Amino acid sequence: MKFSKLSQLFLVSTIGLVLATYLSACNIVTIDYVFVAASASNTAGSDGQIYTYAADAETGALRQGPPVVSSGGTSPVAMAVSSDYYNLYVANQGNDTVVHFSIASDGVLTKKDTITTSTEPVGLAVNQAGTYLYVVTGTTSATLTEYALSSGTIGSATATEPLTVPGYAGDTIVPTAVTTLPNNTAVYVTAYDQSAYNPGGTVTSNANPGWLFAFAVGSGGALTTAANSPYQAGVKPVSLACDPTDRFIYAVDFASNQMIGYGVQSAGVVNFLVNGPFKTGNEPTGVVIDPRGIFIYVSDSLDSAVSGYNISLPTGTPAAIVNSTSSLVYATDTQPVAIAVDPALGRYVYTANRVGNSVSGFRLNPQTGVLTQTQATPYPTGTAPTALVVVPHGNHALQAVSP
Repeated sequence: MKFSKLSQLFLVSTIGLVLATYLSACNIVTIDYVFVAASASNTAGSDGQIYTYAADAETGALRQGPPVVSSGGTSPVAMAVSSDYYNLYVANQGNDTVVHFSIASDGVLTKKDTITTSTEPVGLAVNQAGTYLYVVTGTTSATLTEYALSSGTIGSATATEPLTVPGYAGDTIVPTAVTTLPNNTAVYVTAYDQSAYNPGGTVTSNANPGWLFAFAVGSGGALTTAANSPYQAGVKPVSLACDPTDRFIYAVDFASNQMIGYGVQSAGVVNFLVNGPFKTGNEPTGVVIDPRGIFIYVSDSLDSAVSGYNISLPTGTPAAIVNSTSSLVYATDTQPVAIAVDPALGRYVYTANRVGNSVSGFRLNPQTGVLTQTQATPYPTGTAPTALVVVPHGNHALQAVSP
């Protein structure tokens, strides 16, 4: 078969393009794995699934990683990862389970063990030491339960704390999130009083609506309620983040479009940052602090955007980051409900977008905190993603800040 010169040129060009693409692909370096919890479809009761993506070291762009795995239940709502990044925990509201997966070096997840909770799990946290898993459960009776961990395996409950507001023991308390201090000495839970805040429903209490519950962690995991806990936390606090130096905690208030800051004292006690609360976008749903403890990022679900803030290290005060176009927010796909920063380089930010059925990616400027969109963002996921976590790949050094 003979080819014209034009055909020969086209053929050579095509071969060159394919070869270049292949060589470029070979040079891709995975810096992190991003795990996203979603559902197989929008059909009621559809299986929960975990999607895995590999993040490119140079651009932060995501590509499909290992195959999708079942979350071990339905309606996954929260995920947590151990500090050594070998263990992933997923809370499934549809069948009241918390499922433990091991994380291989290539990002492959393997189901290990499962516990069944008495009521719907809402939030998860693993302490830095990897010795305890904290689970908050309930939509009518809120409870914090501490489970012992042994090499990642979930053991028996070592402590259980009902979440009630003093003076309003009969009120319905709805928990929303849980986190621990990096030094393992305290655990915090956000919740709101549905008897005092119930849009479209009956309000039967004059209690403050939003609360932060604080517990000191003692020997053997013993939990002791911190002095003056619970602390007021706006109207409907829904997410929590601690800075890596154990000095500050931030909660975002979905109903009041604000972020509330607390200074951490001893024995789990916190004090309000005197110049707060701090304005966010509309209906904030998630908050994360970069590994250096310098920047805060908030996912604003109604705006489909991320807000960024500098942290004043002496005081903990967040100040809005202004980029070169004077914009204070960064557009995501529709309705971001969770947000995470990559721990390997501290250079990329990702959001899980519930209505967009996607993940949005941003590159973080470590000098200014300004975000720019990663290549080809957003990245498609399963139906209604609700949570995501990021783990480093290989032996990349983790970013950190010293007290």
